[in-house]
Amino acid sequence: MIKKSLLRAAVPVLLASALARPMAAQVRPELPATLQPGATNDSLHVNLELLPDSLAAAPIDSSRLVWQRTPPELRDLVGDRIGCLETDAPHAFNPSVMAFVRLFTERQRGYTQRVLERENLYFPLFEKYLAKYNLPVDLKYLAVVESALIPTAKSRVGATGLWQFMGPTANDLRLRRDEWVDERMNPEKATEAACKHLRYLYGVFHDWEMVLAAYNWGAGNMQKVVRRTGKKTYWEVHPNLPAETRNYVPTFTAIMYAMKYAKEHQLHDPALRYQYTEPMDTLQLGGRAFDFKRLARACGYSDSLALLRMNPELRKPWLPTGYRSYTVQFPAAARPALSVVDRETLFDYCQPSTELPAPLPLRSVLLAGVEPFPTSRLAEGTAHSATRESPRFRRVRHTVKRGETVASVAERYDVSPAQVRRWNELGKSSSLGSRRQLIVFLPLSPTTTPSASTQLMVAPPARRIAPAAVRPTAVKPASEAEDGIDATRAVTVAPVQRPVRTRTAAQQTPSVAEADDSVPATYVVRQGDFLEKVARTHGLTIAQLRAWNRLKSETLTPGQKLSLKPTAEAIADLTAATHEVAAAVQAPVRRSARTAPSSPTTPLIPEVHLVQPGDTLYNISRRYQGLTVEKLRELNHLQSDDVKPGQKLIVRS
Repeated sequence: MIKKSLLRAAVPVLLASALARPMAAQVRPELPATLQPGATNDSLHVNLELLPDSLAAAPIDSSRLVWQRTPPELRDLVGDRIGCLETDAPHAFNPSVMAFVRLFTERQRGYTQRVLERENLYFPLFEKYLAKYNLPVDLKYLAVVESALIPTAKSRVGATGLWQFMGPTANDLRLRRDEWVDERMNPEKATEAACKHLRYLYGVFHDWEMVLAAYNWGAGNMQKVVRRTGKKTYWEVHPNLPAETRNYVPTFTAIMYAMKYAKEHQLHDPALRYQYTEPMDTLQLGGRAFDFKRLARACGYSDSLALLRMNPELRKPWLPTGYRSYTVQFPAAARPALSVVDRETLFDYCQPSTELPAPLPLRSVLLAGVEPFPTSRLAEGTAHSATRESPRFRRVRHTVKRGETVASVAERYDVSPAQVRRWNELGKSSSLGSRRQLIVFLPLSPTTTPSASTQLMVAPPARRIAPAAVRPTAVKPASEAEDGIDATRAVTVAPVQRPVRTRTAAQQTPSVAEADDSVPATYVVRQGDFLEKVARTHGLTIAQLRAWNRLKSETLTPGQKLSLKPTAEAIADLTAATHEVAAAVQAPVRRSARTAPSSPTTPLIPEVHLVQPGDTLYNISRRYQGLTVEKLRELNHLQSDDVKPGQKLIVRS
């Protein structure tokens, strides 16, 4: 009994001692009330101690931390100077601005000094156009934020020039860009375009801080933030902006302060190489080929690229023949050196080496009784002359169908996708739009077949048509001159017997596509196939499939075999129908010409085109010179663009 009573009394004591230790760990330790030796009340010496049981430290704003570490006297001085700036440009003072002020005046002094070297070169130009468009003059510091006054600066996303224009924005502002010149890097044209863009943005937001943010992030994105938050000022929407745009306006204010008070922060140094504007003269090229390195040599510069720095919009050191009119700038001090010769002599001297005639290859001298040694040079010359005589590639134009890609087109013609991109100047991420024209080069066989015209003129004797088998024409020629005129027209009646089908007649049909070995000749219909799907898969039209397979409807049955290429019978029938239609159209014209009295002028015979499967008014108008879709509608009294195979259209009256 005594033991039980002792255990009952000891259990609460043991439990209390066991629970006391973990509870003591949760007690927050108190900070020492007395300061450490040498510590002061200054904010620079604040002790940021973490609690022993903390899992992570609370996030600290870097700009706020810089603000706390900045001496109060410096904060007050910078704030008073920024507040005294008489400008309409943004000049609010806050911890974010103070952090960038200390960045440009202390840690990044070299960056600010490099900008100060180019200040006198570009700021007069900026002030001229800002005053012209009634904009705050202090907006000139925006170019410092964008490009550090480097006209050829280019960002990682493609923004280029002093004002860092993207490609679409440059197109909207009429800044030309091509292989030779990029006007985004032209200081004068880019500055005027920037003033127009800033004036447009101010008309949208009516607040210069919002204008600067929209210049960086885009007007559309800023308008979305305004609609989503319901706030209209920059500092109200500041937390909802991306990091770069949040720092954009404070950076502008800090740059403006650092450059205005550069002397007070000892940023100017006698060792700096300051650049200044100098009088410039111009030279109109007028579409001639021109080498700027030669012009720099003629002006007396030891550096051949000196003129490229004065014309930073040039992407190459020369321009080709036929390029649009370009005006090159050079120092006016070099005018006396160029006035020694006349204009034509200067242009002849400055002609690029790529435009000069190439020297002829050396030819070996044949000596009597001595045969030339078969060197590699002779072999190359022989091969080069052989390639000049006959082409090695055939150029094919491919119209992109819906759903096609670069890889599918390359596979169709047995070439690589990289070749298709290079031939058509396509990027790696470029997509193909429907009805786009692509150029593909197909290699020819070493034994080149004779041309079509040679095959038409020289036919094998076995395929000649006997004179007795030729069907007589219904209309006799009025004269030999009339027969000569008709022989040159597209609808000439040829003495071809319909049952006799020759390859020559198929070659004379202009609308029949060339044979493509990469496309199968037949296709077996599968379950779920329909005519439009089969036509789209093989790059054909529904009309072509119906004409080549003589289908009366678009219904297909599984197991049905479809021809994907025009057969010889279809081609011959189409050719014979074309000749019959042409003869029927020309018969009344010839009859009237024979019965009419002789006149000095021969009446014109209208040309007729027989619509083929897959033809449209646009394709037909492209085949005849001077013919348009509107004129084709007017000649045939058409109310729409729909045409049907077998329909006769007048193409020239």
